[in-house]
Amino acid sequence: MGCCQSLCPDEDGAQPPPQPAQTHRGGATTAAGLDNGGAGGGIPPFSEFSFSDLKAATNNFSSDNIVSESGEKAPNVVYKGRLQNRRWIAVKKFTKMAWPHPKQFAEEAWGVGKLRHNRLANLIGYCCDGDERLLVAEFMPNDTLAKHLFHWENQTIEWAMRLRVGYHIAEALDYCSSEGRPLYHDLNAYRVLFDEDGDPRLSCFGLMKNSRDGKSYSTNLAYTPPEYLRNGRVTPESVTYSFGTVLLDLLSGKHIPPSHALDMIRGKNIIQLMDSHLEGKFSTEEATVVVELASQCLQYEPRERPNTKDLVATLAPLQTKPDVPSCIMLGIKKQEEAPSTPQRPLSPLGEACSRMDLTAIHQILVMTHYRDDEGTNELSFQEWTQQMKDMLDARKRGDQAFRDKDFKSAIDCYSQFIDVGTMVSPTVFGRRSLCYLLCDQPDAALRDAMQAQCVYPDWPTAFYMQSVALAKLNMNTDAADMLNEAAQLEEKRQRGGKGS
Repeated sequence: MGCCQSLCPDEDGAQPPPQPAQTHRGGATTAAGLDNGGAGGGIPPFSEFSFSDLKAATNNFSSDNIVSESGEKAPNVVYKGRLQNRRWIAVKKFTKMAWPHPKQFAEEAWGVGKLRHNRLANLIGYCCDGDERLLVAEFMPNDTLAKHLFHWENQTIEWAMRLRVGYHIAEALDYCSSEGRPLYHDLNAYRVLFDEDGDPRLSCFGLMKNSRDGKSYSTNLAYTPPEYLRNGRVTPESVTYSFGTVLLDLLSGKHIPPSHALDMIRGKNIIQLMDSHLEGKFSTEEATVVVELASQCLQYEPRERPNTKDLVATLAPLQTKPDVPSCIMLGIKKQEEAPSTPQRPLSPLGEACSRMDLTAIHQILVMTHYRDDEGTNELSFQEWTQQMKDMLDARKRGDQAFRDKDFKSAIDCYSQFIDVGTMVSPTVFGRRSLCYLLCDQPDAALRDAMQAQCVYPDWPTAFYMQSVALAKLNMNTDAADMLNEAAQLEEKRQRGGKGS
């Protein structure tokens, strides 16, 4: 039943010190004022997680939750986990003493955590607890490019989708470069992940090394940039070289050593290079462009390789099916939408929540007033005389702003009431949750709805508000489940419980 607390499968430069952070009630410590950039809504701000939170999310780091390709044998294991706000995450757990100095690890994590883009599996947090070092990223449920290219079961990736993968990863690299993070460690087909819509994304984990002083490349030396073999340093040009190896993977459907592929390219034997599983269903002209680009990326001299903007400019014109969803081309089922009709009859509030009618929800909460707060507070006379007047005055101002639909002012006033902490009101959390929704802040709305449930565990309104926030975060299945839990609670109350 619901949740009462706070809140990309693969592995693996100096940044400014960590930004100021703020701690939300019932939530993790989060960065103030981060910009989501091209990522759109639904990505939480970068946060610091406790080790206990991540231990709970991954079922005590169960081997059943491992999603990294090498399983428990990997030097740094990646686990699938689920926070108590129902968000799926990928947790990368570093080996002991991989990053001995917590400040260095935190600085690197915060540098990557600033990035927000819909071509990345974004980093949403980290943990630096004792000698534990972990990174937390958005979870990508539809496997890696390596799985779909090298170990597919039902169908291989069609040509247009391969071009989309190359283009999206080029865009991701160009974005990172423009934001001052041009170095990517060990770029390969295992670093390319597919989200719930089947869209390809670049794992954020490769933006940090496996350890402070560790190697940047863990793959076979045959795929390593030649200059890295000479001096052990990663440069932007090294990343371009690795991107060239990914292009070879897309062309051939196999992990071909660059030297072998270049021999075929020089011999004009492009057809032999191409994946036979495509059965000739590709454009020779487009393939020639990609082969030429791969050849440029794999040049021995770093200065002769293209930059990230060149990669994007070359691949953009090859996107011939922009309107076809990635899930169709990848041959996967898209995440199920919430059922159009709930499993139980709904009250007026439930109906408004099911259709995400925020105006109707507002009207109902105004009419309900504070009748559900009865019995949630017991105050001493001393507390009443010392703090109650100012606190109730803040709540009164919040109620007036709420009725007047001045939702930003209502948030400020309700926050003053909540921060005092003497009196806890589920209704205030419910109202502030709606204010956050109306201000397009669904993550904050979900936190408040969860706090309302903590105060009053069987309050249907808390579950209804969680369902709306989850729907706004595109977590449709969870939203539908929460809606039905709320309806079940209301049905139970009607048979004899506290007033609605």
